[in-house]
Amino acid sequence: MIALRQRLIRLLARLLSVFTGPRVVYGWRNANGVYCAATRVSTHTSIDGAAGLVLGDHVFIGHFNRIDGANGLVIDEGCQITNYVSVLSHSSHRSVRIMGRHYFGHADPVGYVRRATHIGAYSFIGPHCVIAPGARIGKGVIVQGYSFVSGDVPDFAIVGTRVPGQAAVVMGDTRDMDAGLLAQHPELHEAYAAWAGPDNLRRALAHGGRP
Repeated sequence: MIALRQRLIRLLARLLSVFTGPRVVYGWRNANGVYCAATRVSTHTSIDGAAGLVLGDHVFIGHFNRIDGANGLVIDEGCQITNYVSVLSHSSHRSVRIMGRHYFGHADPVGYVRRATHIGAYSFIGPHCVIAPGARIGKGVIVQGYSFVSGDVPDFAIVGTRVPGQAAVVMGDTRDMDAGLLAQHPELHEAYAAWAGPDNLRRALAHGGRP
C-alpha cells in the first residue's frame, strides 16, 4: 500500500511537470514505512526496484538519474546525487553478450550480476557518474563528475577517474578540504561531529586549513 501511494504521488508530480518542467519533490517514504520529510527526489529521475531502495533523510537526488534498488540500495542521510548519474545494483551486460537471443525471458541468465550497493552519509556524487553494482562508498566522500566507481571507497575520500573507462581512484581527503571552513565556523563543530565523528572533526581541525 505504501509503495502504491508513493508511485501515485510521483506519477502525479510527473504529470504536473509536463507543464512546469522537472521538479524536485520533498518527502520520501521507504518501503519499510519510514518517512523522510527532508529528502528530495526529482520527478525526472527513474527509480527501479523501489522496494529494495532505502533513502536516509536529507538526501537530494536531482534530475535525469537512474536509481536501481532491485537488489538492494542504501543511500544514507545527507547524500547528494546530482544529475545524469546511474546508481546500480544489477547488470545484464555480460549476460546479453554471452547468451545473445537466449537471454530474453531466461529465468536465471548466465553472468547476470546482482549486488547490493551502498552510499555512505553526506557523500556527493558528481554529474555523469556510474556507481557499479556492489560498490560500497564510505561517508563524506566526493565522487568527481564522469567517474566510474566500483568496489570499496574509504570514508572521506575524494575519488575520480584519471583515464576514461577505468575505475575511479583516491585523489584526496574531504577532511582536508573541510578544515578551513570548520576553523572559521566553530559553531558548526558539533553538527559536523554528529555524522563524521569526533575523531574526524579533530582530524580536520588538525589540518588547520592548509592547502
